[in-house]
Amino acid sequence: MIKNVPRIMFTAPNSSSGKTTVTCAVLQALINQQFCPTAFKSGPDYIDPMFHSKILGTKSRNLDLFLLGADTCRQLLAKNAAGSDIAILEGAMGYYDGIGTTDCGSAYELAKETATPVILVLNAKGAALSAAAMIKGFCDFRKDSNIQGVILNNINPMTYHYYKETIETETGIKLLGYLPQMKDCSFESRHLGLVTAEEIKDLQNIVTSLAQQAAKSIDLEGLRKIAEQAKPLSYEEQKVSKIADVKIAIAQDKAFCFYYQDALELLEDLGAKLVPFSPLNDKAVPSCDGIILGGGYPEVYAGELASNTEMLRSIKTLLKENKPCLAECGGFMYLLERYIDATGSSFTWVGALAGEVSMTKSLQRFGYVTLTAKHDNLLATCGESINAHEFHYSDSTANGNSYLACKASLKGQWECINATATLYAGYPHIHLCGNSEFAKNFVKACAEKRTNS
Repeated sequence: MIKNVPRIMFTAPNSSSGKTTVTCAVLQALINQQFCPTAFKSGPDYIDPMFHSKILGTKSRNLDLFLLGADTCRQLLAKNAAGSDIAILEGAMGYYDGIGTTDCGSAYELAKETATPVILVLNAKGAALSAAAMIKGFCDFRKDSNIQGVILNNINPMTYHYYKETIETETGIKLLGYLPQMKDCSFESRHLGLVTAEEIKDLQNIVTSLAQQAAKSIDLEGLRKIAEQAKPLSYEEQKVSKIADVKIAIAQDKAFCFYYQDALELLEDLGAKLVPFSPLNDKAVPSCDGIILGGGYPEVYAGELASNTEMLRSIKTLLKENKPCLAECGGFMYLLERYIDATGSSFTWVGALAGEVSMTKSLQRFGYVTLTAKHDNLLATCGESINAHEFHYSDSTANGNSYLACKASLKGQWECINATATLYAGYPHIHLCGNSEFAKNFVKACAEKRTNS
């Protein structure tokens, strides 16, 4: 398949440069001008797409080369950008930061594999002509950097206009505008990155202010012209057929909110009806053939989760009845008997798995891994594999031994995940589009349970 998709990528030299701020500002500014943009995030990040989605009113998507592969990334980009005027990709970390000491899996590699023109977002606070040196360094670091323009962030208007011509002359790259420092328009952070979009009460006001500034100081027409010059996307289409009609209950609230939208839509294409419920606010899991407990921030709402004893009993009962259950990271934590916070306070959780989880002061696992099943289970047969990602500060006494995790960047492997014929529960996050057989097996198990019940 070959499709034309106008597109650009916002990237930066490093995290905290303002990529998300610029992305949100431009998305809203384009919407205000009656354009229809779509948004994507490079890498496994769950939180930044929530900000995109809040602005767009429709789901932002993840494009991750390690989890999905290049061809699937191209297909998902084309599929989800269909009907839009422009696709905006937000890079992860620094432009060239990939797996370990390489640029594999980086925003740069994604831009290369999708032939996407790149706009560098540079935090120019405290810099003048030195900004030119940084820009030139990023442009020249790889011959195919494809950096087509630069937006300066955290710079005052006078400095921008004074140095604009000189920077363009020194680098040969066009400056497409700037954002000044806007103290009331910053997004808060916590241990896993930014707080979620739902937790920022004045998010709409912030985005409105950012968009108004972007309309004044960023060349939106210039961005669209660059996007329109992107080469057509080429990919092999992977068709999915319906397997069975099943009803899958999915935890969706402030505590459980880490999901890849394309993975959920894959389940729907296979025949699943996803029924959302809230472990925080509801009293029981809705009638279903299977359950999904995604990641999120259960540790932030530990007390509220523990006090909802009706929900705890409901989930534990369903797992005793062998309802198929896919639980990742926060969802896995929730299934354990106890959670112990940093102060030593203990909270009773579901107890479907023996063991406890506690918060630590440092990252316990971080990065990409390949998971290989050690025995037949809910999602895979022995020997089947899928790429995954871990990022958590907590640790448990029951991490499981059903899969072997092999680190992508450094030498190292370990056992993980509690898996049976009806359960997949562990820290690693998977993207079901990375191996659709895992999704098919889950739907088949739900259908079998429905048929036999």
